[in-house]
Amino acid sequence: MAAEEKAIDWEQARKFWSFQVPSKPPRPPVESVSWVRRELDHFVLHRLEAAGLRPETEAERATLLRRLSFDLTGLPPTADETEAFALSSDPEAYSKAVDDLLGSPRFGERMASMWMTVARYAEDQAHQVGNNAKSFYPHAHRYRQWVIDAFNRDLPYNEFVRLQLAADSEGEDDLEALGFLGLGPQYYNRGRLDVIAEEWEDRVDTVTRGFLGLTVACARCHDHFYDPITTRDYHALAGVFASIKMEKRKVGDREMHIVKDQKVKDLEIFIRGNVEDKGPKVPRGFLRILSASEERVRFVDGSGRKELAEAIVDPRNPLTARVMVNRLWGEIFGVPLVATASNFGANGQEPTHPELLDYLAVKFQEDRWSIKSLVRELVLSATYRQAVTRSEDNRLLAGTNRRRLSAEMLRDSMLAASGELEFGTGPSRDLDDLKNRRRTVFARISRKELNSFLRQFDYPDANVHAAGRASTITPTQKLYLLNSPFVSARAAKVVEGLSGKGLEAGVKVLFDRILSRPPTRSELSHALRYFEGSSGDRDWAGFGQVLFCSNAFLYRD
Repeated sequence: MAAEEKAIDWEQARKFWSFQVPSKPPRPPVESVSWVRRELDHFVLHRLEAAGLRPETEAERATLLRRLSFDLTGLPPTADETEAFALSSDPEAYSKAVDDLLGSPRFGERMASMWMTVARYAEDQAHQVGNNAKSFYPHAHRYRQWVIDAFNRDLPYNEFVRLQLAADSEGEDDLEALGFLGLGPQYYNRGRLDVIAEEWEDRVDTVTRGFLGLTVACARCHDHFYDPITTRDYHALAGVFASIKMEKRKVGDREMHIVKDQKVKDLEIFIRGNVEDKGPKVPRGFLRILSASEERVRFVDGSGRKELAEAIVDPRNPLTARVMVNRLWGEIFGVPLVATASNFGANGQEPTHPELLDYLAVKFQEDRWSIKSLVRELVLSATYRQAVTRSEDNRLLAGTNRRRLSAEMLRDSMLAASGELEFGTGPSRDLDDLKNRRRTVFARISRKELNSFLRQFDYPDANVHAAGRASTITPTQKLYLLNSPFVSARAAKVVEGLSGKGLEAGVKVLFDRILSRPPTRSELSHALRYFEGSSGDRDWAGFGQVLFCSNAFLYRD
């Protein structure tokens, strides 16, 4: 049924939870009112009490600051910051720490690490013939920096979406935002229709999964098996991307990789994905299930990119706010409310806390789509401040999930501990360059061959949109920490000046530098035993590397 849409009861289809426009639910009743710190806590506590569960106690202050610092900046606090926070008698100390971290330029870098994988950011192509690099992106860093700056200036999320799809309709100030489309993969032999059609699919997939949480590309060859998305829907969107072309443009010495409209092209349906077997032509337009009227909204302004952006951020669109709220919840709490963060369809998972998700989605829009306001609300909650849970099944949020540091956090923390971390902007640098001390978010990302360190520590494949990060535990990760020249160099640097301090004083300094806290009695005892019968700077460096390999360093509670 490629030429005709399958029989869909659209009225019934719109009753599915994710196609219902979110409305602010009433505050649910709770017994332990004193535990609540923010409105969202009512929703969490109501579910816990209904299940006969109690939340965990609040985490220790040093643990809270480490958690908060990693979640908001991707970096650990210093030992001095940890001590000052732990000893502070100021009742506003926590909220002040939150505001300081949100105001740091490091916040934008942390959020960009999340967004880069959603946008499948990369600087080359998976296929290269000889030394031909004409399809590479030497100015890709312009888009990355735009994203960092957008998060730091708290650009409203609806504008964040608009600019990444149609910044050229609003002047030249934010053209770098078009790297969201302009840095997409280009496939070998792209002059062929069947090859360029693969690129259109990438754009449809990245936009719809990234912003809408829908797997629209599944409808390229046939109507979607699970969701009310048809082949006509797919081709209506693909026509938007068939009507643009990639361009390297120079504007304020600003060279960037963006897109611009070309001759408008409505696509014929490629029956079963075969570009040689064409059905009827489909006007460019939006998904019928998300169109306000019964019929699909059509796009008539150029390629339709601006109209597409407006349709995505329309307040009547039930998905956009929910999807971003869910992504941010996952970043802060470790597990999204909807586990399938880029699939809000029937084949995805339903939210564990649907009323909470709707409450946050509505509040997000009421707060003018402010990312910082939303993140602040999450981290000020009692839910966020809980100690680590002892339960393996934490769907009801009875405690915090222990989480391993991401690849970026891990490398950056080593550089921070050794005092070598460099801040700055500009073109990407190779992580294999031992002189590269910049934050990992500024690393060169390859589609052809992802850096080995990033790959080992679960950085996603840059060829496609990533819904989130996996968290694997493999022998090669420990081997990297034990044998990597990068780790050895950081260990040698972090122990400089310790040999004359005496064992106990030196161990305490190392704990301060690497773990941002003093050792416990047990840790100090084991550390001193490590040095029995040994001497010399090599032993200090070895102990520094032991701490880099420890769970206390690799995980945040």
